[in-house]
Amino acid sequence: MTTIAVLGSGNVARALAGPWLDAGHKVLVGSRDPRRTEADRPLPGVHVTGLPDAARAADLVVNALPGRACLELLSSLAPHLAGKVLVDVANAVETDAQGFASAVLHPGGSLAEEIQRALPAVRVVKTLNTAHVSVMAAPRTLATPPSAFLSGDDSDARRTVGALLTDLGWPREWIVDLGDLRTARAPEAFLLLVGSLVRAWGPVPFAMSVAR
Repeated sequence: MTTIAVLGSGNVARALAGPWLDAGHKVLVGSRDPRRTEADRPLPGVHVTGLPDAARAADLVVNALPGRACLELLSSLAPHLAGKVLVDVANAVETDAQGFASAVLHPGGSLAEEIQRALPAVRVVKTLNTAHVSVMAAPRTLATPPSAFLSGDDSDARRTVGALLTDLGWPREWIVDLGDLRTARAPEAFLLLVGSLVRAWGPVPFAMSVAR
């Protein structure tokens, strides 16, 4: 059993927390306003606490914070994150008038690389940011098998995160280990296609898939 802290209390946190709890892990949700989170949208079986307490208590941490704010928030948690695997599922983008991504905030790099640079003692692994929130823990609901990508400088950390993806229902053959953290740049750029896909298909769940 792993103690997992999901930092952030939005839809992504809620999509991941329950399935990991069902898989036998202890799950905490770290919120900037835990009382409000518990009052407004309680998570059955999941303890909601402040960001520092969640990060301190966890074996592994998931960054589900807003992409624009997460660097500052994670940096403030550095003493509690040192030595741990940090799973980055966030996207940092500029948005257009319809709320879709129009540009990445870290051109020539990636949010994951910026997090790693800010937190050198943390083992960052990028994953799941190419899947709609409804698909992250239910990949078999799509008609076409989606792909889940792993990017990170630590191979052991990538294997750890790969195992956690299987707990969310991802078959191992759908998980693609891309290698070091520089490879996170392309998956992060996928969000630039999302607005066009939604306009073409409507607001249906989808994820990136690589055919071979």
